[in-house]
Amino acid sequence: MKVCLVGSSGGHLTHLYMLKPFWQDKERFWVTFDKEDARSLLEGETMYPCYYPSNRSIKALIINTWRAIKILRKERPDLIISSGAAPAVPFFYLGKLMGARTVYIEVFDRIDKSTIAGKLVYPVTDRFIVQWEEMKQVYPKAVNLGSIF
Repeated sequence: MKVCLVGSSGGHLTHLYMLKPFWQDKERFWVTFDKEDARSLLEGETMYPCYYPSNRSIKALIINTWRAIKILRKERPDLIISSGAAPAVPFFYLGKLMGARTVYIEVFDRIDKSTIAGKLVYPVTDRFIVQWEEMKQVYPKAVNLGSIF
C-alpha cells in the first residue's frame, strides 16, 4: 500500500506525523509547504512541495491542482490522508478520480464548527474522522476516534 500524506505545515503536519504507528511501515510520500518545520520533521522522507500561502486563494488552488495532477500521476497512491488544510482539496478530488481511497481527519481544535477544507472534501472522503463527539452533528457520516494527541 502506498500512502500520500498531504497537508499544510505546522499543526496540520504535526497531526499527520502523529499517525506514525500507522504509516511507518508503508511506502509513503508527503505533500506540504516547503518550510523549515516541514523540512526538519520530514528529513529523509519523500516530500513534494505545494504552493503557499493557500488559504482562500484561487491562485494557490490552481497551482496546487496542477501539482496534484503531476504528483498523483507519478506516485499513484492507494490512500490519501489529510488533516487539512487547503492543499488537501485538489489531492482528494483528483485522487478519487484516480481510484485512491481518502481519509480526512478534522483538526482537534474544531469542536462544533467545520473547517473550510473539511467542508470541501467531505463529499469525496471515504472515511471522515472527527476528534469530538459534537462534530458528528456537523459531519453526520463522520467517525469519532477521539483525540490523536
